[in-house]
Amino acid sequence: MKQVITGNEAAALAAKLARVQVISAYPITPQTQIVEGLSGMVEKKELRAEFINVESEHSAISALVGAQAVGARSFTATSSQGLALMHEVLFFAASSRLPIVMAVVNRMVAAPLGIGCEYNDSMPQRDTGWMQFYVEDNQEVIDTLLQAFKVSEHPDVLLPAMVCLDGLILSHTVNAVEIPDQQKVDSFLPPYRPTLKLDENDPYVYGAVFAPGDQANVLIRYEQERAMQSAKAVINQVDREFEKVFGRSYGGLMEKYKMEGAEFALITLGSMTSTCRAVVDELRAKGRPVGLIKVRSFRPFPIESLREALADVTAVGVFDRSVSFGSGGPNYLEVRSALHGLEIRIVNFIAGLGGKHILPQDIHKMFKMLEEKTTGKEEKDVFWMDLG
Repeated sequence: MKQVITGNEAAALAAKLARVQVISAYPITPQTQIVEGLSGMVEKKELRAEFINVESEHSAISALVGAQAVGARSFTATSSQGLALMHEVLFFAASSRLPIVMAVVNRMVAAPLGIGCEYNDSMPQRDTGWMQFYVEDNQEVIDTLLQAFKVSEHPDVLLPAMVCLDGLILSHTVNAVEIPDQQKVDSFLPPYRPTLKLDENDPYVYGAVFAPGDQANVLIRYEQERAMQSAKAVINQVDREFEKVFGRSYGGLMEKYKMEGAEFALITLGSMTSTCRAVVDELRAKGRPVGLIKVRSFRPFPIESLREALADVTAVGVFDRSVSFGSGGPNYLEVRSALHGLEIRIVNFIAGLGGKHILPQDIHKMFKMLEEKTTGKEEKDVFWMDLG
């Protein structure tokens, strides 16, 4: 069945289809409609879940740590300063190996105060131990949230996940979305069966205290890293399983678009990918050797897949809707590190900050700059596209 719905409605429907058991909620624009929608589903008994109203985002994630620790599939959503307030507890959830899933509706973090889309809320959380997925449209909101539960709960992973959707651009605009059949979802995503949980008859400790220098501290971090690396194969596997059941695939870690014979490629995140596809189609029709790679999984980052996909490319442009001040954009830094040792020119395009629209002419300009980079006409590596 198809419905025309917003990205926020899609996220709420995905949580319902996943049969989440505990939802914690605190409102913040532009996310609020997600938890409002889930509240209505619980009230109408369309969803059998515990809905917890809390006094802050810090409390929201703390409540889910407790819920997940006793074996309940758990979900919340947040944005901007709300995600920043969760920062402390994000570390605890990840190191305790609690597979919580959270929708993050990306929004700029004050100051200045605004509700436009930026990734400066989720990108600073990239080293908390959470997986991060960035989606292109409202169909991918539903599908990636369902996949995120399956990946997070996989015994080789057991890590929490953020599914990031562009604030206002996706959250408040409508797409035609195919709603997955509940029976098919149940076959794809069975009930959560924790291997370890808090049980008075079988005591277990989360977040134990160790002395400085204790080897256990190192082992816990090492196991987190192993889990994040294992997640790469699981993400690809789950995407293939999803395609078999629902007929849709997103490439797993990343998606290649018209990369055959490409000399110049753009690497994108999120909703701007759709605009970039249209420009690539236009330029390909004119014989220009251009292509596109959408990074879907930012954590874990698809290092090996990117190196393979870009081995024959002359120049790469990397899109960022956020800034790692003093160094360029986070996506650019990851790509530059991943491609170290390859003879590929890499250019960073910082665009769309504060929710500014990224238009086809902006992407045409990016491809032109890439070509100028290869001819030596342009020496800069980082461009702020919205200044002119």
